[in-house]
Amino acid sequence: MKDGLAVIVVGVDGSQASLNAFAWSAGLARREHAKLVLVYVEPLANPAYWTGIGVAGAREAAEAYVDELRLDGTRYLDPIGVAWDVVHIAGDPARGIEAAAEQVGADCIVVGRSRQGRVTRNLIADAARPVVVVP
Repeated sequence: MKDGLAVIVVGVDGSQASLNAFAWSAGLARREHAKLVLVYVEPLANPAYWTGIGVAGAREAAEAYVDELRLDGTRYLDPIGVAWDVVHIAGDPARGIEAAAEQVGADCIVVGRSRQGRVTRNLIADAARPVVVVP
């Protein structure tokens, strides 16, 4: 049994706040010798999903972003010796991040502070593990 954190989930969406959370959680994972799981929740509330043509474009953009996350993992996490994985799901961001954390047995969740704060507030209210909010 490991003392400390074994698995850390970080919510990422391409925003500056999520980039800050990614950087902070990468450092934490390195110090803790923990696995870092990058979770991208593709929001289905996106207006692009309201038309058949929009769905294909939104899906393609989401897949491109996940590919970029994998490149970031290879570029930034491999050199510092952090084990990592990417999880891509669709749905409500707060529920999706918590569901992914449950699935991988995460010890904590790291997210960036969002401008609206809805995702962060919902996640803090519903999470079954500690949530760290990075400015």
